[in-house]
Amino acid sequence: MSWLPDLPRVLAGALALASLTAATERDPLNPTCPLNPNWSTNATMTLTVETRGRMKVMLAEGRVDPGLPERLAAALKANPDVSEIWLRSPGGDARAGNAAGRIIRSNTGLGTRIPSGWACFSACNFVFMGGAPRIIEPGGEFIVHMFTSTGDRAAIDQSVAMGTDATTELIGDVEQDSALLASEDNDFLIRMGVSRKLLTEVMYRQKAVKGSGSDKSTRRCLTLEEALKYGVTYAVE
Repeated sequence: MSWLPDLPRVLAGALALASLTAATERDPLNPTCPLNPNWSTNATMTLTVETRGRMKVMLAEGRVDPGLPERLAAALKANPDVSEIWLRSPGGDARAGNAAGRIIRSNTGLGTRIPSGWACFSACNFVFMGGAPRIIEPGGEFIVHMFTSTGDRAAIDQSVAMGTDATTELIGDVEQDSALLASEDNDFLIRMGVSRKLLTEVMYRQKAVKGSGSDKSTRRCLTLEEALKYGVTYAVE
């Protein structure tokens, strides 16, 4: 039959279409974002130096863990000719993200990039904003949300079981820590030349956890236009 020789081409086309569909499929709970963001599953962020074209870059992939700032400082000291840090991360420790961003900024001229198809979420945002310049490629995802200090469900359940006084104390601790972190975020954005409206108009308007109403969204993907508006990125390539 005459169509048989073309079968491999048909299969290849079908696979390419399926791959494209998966990459662009939107999350029904977070419709501004892809269903499966490519933000790495590494439990701690790995730092790998590679040469891309004429440029030496550092690939930073995985969770922003408390030990990242120290590892990042050491890696940059050992590789002073790195021009950019490329980020792919699901977030993690908020204060470690701020500290890593400050380390990047202390290395004059060191840029950050979210390559096409990669995602930078939560604490990764602050690592990225340490760069100068900062580039989000078309297809790169800068994903924000509202930070939460109540992620430890076991601690919450334990305080509730202990009674009203313990729960009130936990709430007070959470409120204090949240206020301090919000202040630190504001200070960080000012120092990095990013509009604080990113916090008030976008980040802090997201839910930290899914609510009981119809809106179940907990994160938001910035458009490239928004990233330029708030000074998150300097340029689009």
